[in-house]
Amino acid sequence: QVQLVESGGGLVQAGESLRLSCAASISSRIVFSTYDMAWYRQAPGKQRETIAQIDSNGITNYLESVKGRFTISRDNAKKTMFLQMNNLEPEDTAVYYCFARRWDNYHYWGQGTQVTVSS
Repeated sequence: QVQLVESGGGLVQAGESLRLSCAASISSRIVFSTYDMAWYRQAPGKQRETIAQIDSNGITNYLESVKGRFTISRDNAKKTMFLQMNNLEPEDTAVYYCFARRWDNYHYWGQGTQVTVSS
């Protein structure tokens, strides 16, 4: 069983930055590198949404509203995924979740980390 542990959330003011990390408890760096990874978020009263994806080839995709502000990346040697969030807006306030999908579509979720952006 793979565990995903997010970190880096917190309370910031609008315009500031945060960097989220997602560390995978998996023994093999090679196996981690084959996983497709993503960040989701869920704001109060709203559905969980995909905000950024990075596949095993490093190809990325973003929710339109975060393009140009957020950057997803991964370090396979460290078995970790990152989300650099710049120019944060109050609308970015949510719980952010790490997601990993392996070759057979079995997937894992992190426990979530709170990001709060004050105006």
